[in-house]
Amino acid sequence: MTLALKKAEALLAKLSSSEKARLLYRMSKDLGGVFPGVEKTPGVCGGSACIIRTRIPVWTLVSFKKLGMTDAALLEAYPSLRQQDLNNAWAYYKANIKEINRDLLENEEA
Repeated sequence: MTLALKKAEALLAKLSSSEKARLLYRMSKDLGGVFPGVEKTPGVCGGSACIIRTRIPVWTLVSFKKLGMTDAALLEAYPSLRQQDLNNAWAYYKANIKEINRDLLENEEA
């Protein structure tokens, strides 16, 4: 953990609930397109949104989900994934439906 993060955590403990809420609001505006558990890396999987620590695109998981695979079946098929990874994928899809549907279409045509 960096020194700056340690200092921030110490300061956070001293803030009131309303101050924490204001800080959270400012941080969420600053983060913009950052999404927990999902990242886009140029040159990796065509730049598609992938589950962190993996090269598994969100669109792949969504595709299997649309075909009727359960979370349990996906976790069995992808042993490197955790339930939280799937939860992040589903949340990312809900927040970025157009992007993921475009990825699905592009990859169905390929």
